[in-house]
Amino acid sequence: MKALLVGGGAREHAIAKRLSESSEISAVMKHNNPGIARIAKNVLLESETNVEKVVEFALKEKVDFAVVGPEAPLEKGLADALEAKGIPCVGASQKAALLETNKLFCRQFMRDNAIDCIPDFFVFDSASEAEGFLRGMEKAVIKPLGLTGGKGVKIMGEQVSKQEALDYAKALVEKDGMVLVEDCLEGEEFSLQALVSGDSVMEMPLVQDHKRAFENDQGPNTGGMGAYSDANHLLPFVTMEEKNHALNAMKQTMRALKQNGIDYKGVLYGQFMLTKHGPKLIEYNVRFGDPEAMNVLSLLESDFTELCWAVIDGKLSEKNAKFESKATVVKYIVPEGYPDAPLKGTEISVDENKINSLGGEVFYASVREENERLVSGGSRAIAVLGKGNSIEEAEELAEKGAATVGGKVFYRKDIGKRDLVQKRIEHLKKLRE
Repeated sequence: MKALLVGGGAREHAIAKRLSESSEISAVMKHNNPGIARIAKNVLLESETNVEKVVEFALKEKVDFAVVGPEAPLEKGLADALEAKGIPCVGASQKAALLETNKLFCRQFMRDNAIDCIPDFFVFDSASEAEGFLRGMEKAVIKPLGLTGGKGVKIMGEQVSKQEALDYAKALVEKDGMVLVEDCLEGEEFSLQALVSGDSVMEMPLVQDHKRAFENDQGPNTGGMGAYSDANHLLPFVTMEEKNHALNAMKQTMRALKQNGIDYKGVLYGQFMLTKHGPKLIEYNVRFGDPEAMNVLSLLESDFTELCWAVIDGKLSEKNAKFESKATVVKYIVPEGYPDAPLKGTEISVDENKINSLGGEVFYASVREENERLVSGGSRAIAVLGKGNSIEEAEELAEKGAATVGGKVFYRKDIGKRDLVQKRIEHLKKLRE
């Protein structure tokens, strides 16, 4: 099989590794990810959102199917354009991608179709109305309508002051014509990812991401500093019943899309907040999470290419994906100053063989090779994954590997540590009392 992979981050490096087990890969990416370049037969260095160029390259390479990693090209209709040229795609259509690319569409669609796990939300097209509403609240979540790379949501009362929230809401109304305000949910987040096709949903192990830049969940939000999963494919603070509640909401969503004539073949990723009233959907993403893709794909024992074709052929319900009963921990190494003022162009030293010998696995993200040196691109640079029989064991392996990476970089040492995981457990225990 010949596969086209679109995207050049660590998420796509993880996808490339699994696809390459039974497919020959051609790749399109904006920057030359050295890990993907090592795997791919041919590479086109081009913006992933340049739909015309991507389709042209796919036809030239005579690929059998495509897998789209990031959300931005899906928003531009890349999956639709590939399908129109006879190239089946594991990636949401432009209409289905609205679940992620337009937060207002997502909320209204869920409400109109009586889908579970939806939090209370309010929409304002007037800055003064938004201001009046927010002044009467201690906490609230302010969201832009479109894509923001995981960094556009502001939490009044936690991340920003009331005045900063008012200013942000006003700016969003001026920019987008409206702003979305939601209840500030208290609980613990978890990620539930699935392959989807029609109304079929194939769940993957639960993962918890860590958005804050610094240890003990301090600092600004990022694209994700790391994540962990547990050996039983749940999380230490999530019961099977709670996971199934979230999964049912995703199944309801897929059925509603189908009933509304929207065909969806790809990945659906639900970011949920587990509250004392059960799981609530923070947002949908129409692709794998980053770093969460590395957690789940490293556990996948089934052939990924076969699963992709089950998605394409509408035969996902006939498949039963197998995952190792192992825990995983991913730690992202990022340049100093990340995320607000990251260093760019500085050398990062990575001894991949040494990390592998220590039980870790390397995924490349925003780095490039210059004169046989690895140089930072200014965003998350290297992800190191550890896999073990417990979260604690997986964390030790990830930590040993991450500690060997040199340069003007840092990472969160606490991800997967017993104390931080226990903090999550105690938080939910207290909420449930």
